[in-house]
Amino acid sequence: MSKLLRAAKYASLVLASLVVLVPLVVVLFAALKTHAEYNATGPLTPPRNWFNFHNFAVAWTAGNMLRGFWNTTIILVVSLTGTVVIGTLAAYAVSRFTFRFKRAVLGLFLVAALVPGVTTQVATFQIVKSLGLVNTQWSAIVLFMGTDIVSIYIFIQFMQSIPQSLDQAAMIDGANRFTIYRKIILPLMKPAIATVVIIKGIAVYNEFYIPFLYLRSPDLSVISTALFRFKGPYGAQWETIAACTMIVLLPTVVIFLLLQRFIYNGITAGATK
Repeated sequence: MSKLLRAAKYASLVLASLVVLVPLVVVLFAALKTHAEYNATGPLTPPRNWFNFHNFAVAWTAGNMLRGFWNTTIILVVSLTGTVVIGTLAAYAVSRFTFRFKRAVLGLFLVAALVPGVTTQVATFQIVKSLGLVNTQWSAIVLFMGTDIVSIYIFIQFMQSIPQSLDQAAMIDGANRFTIYRKIILPLMKPAIATVVIIKGIAVYNEFYIPFLYLRSPDLSVISTALFRFKGPYGAQWETIAACTMIVLLPTVVIFLLLQRFIYNGITAGATK
């Protein structure tokens, strides 16, 4: 029975790996094929020339990927900074202060998380437009800056594991609440902050809907909308889109492989006291 369970465990791992890797292999094969070869062969057929990087060159130049990476970096850095500041301050208030309707505030966080964001986009667009932020990077930054429920609960749970005796000792020494937050709480929350930055950073990096809706100017294009340049009413250049997809995926995969231990450790630390 133990051998059977072990075999089933490894079989499930192999199956899960195939589910993840096969789509990536299909995209890689398509990126290395010519247009005629892509139309004449199957998705799992290897390319004839493994060193055909023409599609990558077209994707980089025609898709204006350099500008897309630059705009994405600006939006990513500013929105993540705002998310960490707003999220940690909110978690500090909820964790350290006692006030009326505290449970109601936490309940509203959960209710907000249950509402699909697409259903509120008409009202959101009207608000963003009235603020004059449409076709500016601030439209995406403001929308991304809102701390999601996963991030704020990671901050809250991690902050509850920090002894309140540290706050009391600092207050005896004359520190105010903001000094305690800035010099004691914030440095101790580095694992949770790293986790939120990685998880939300990947989500912002891959986001398509918000940049496509609010950043319509070609000068404001990000890497997720760069792929849309190669799809038109008369067809799509799928081999170029595949090359563009590989360019977009590469930084994400490298960053995840280098920082995956922070993700796992941060989630574990933020989920338990």
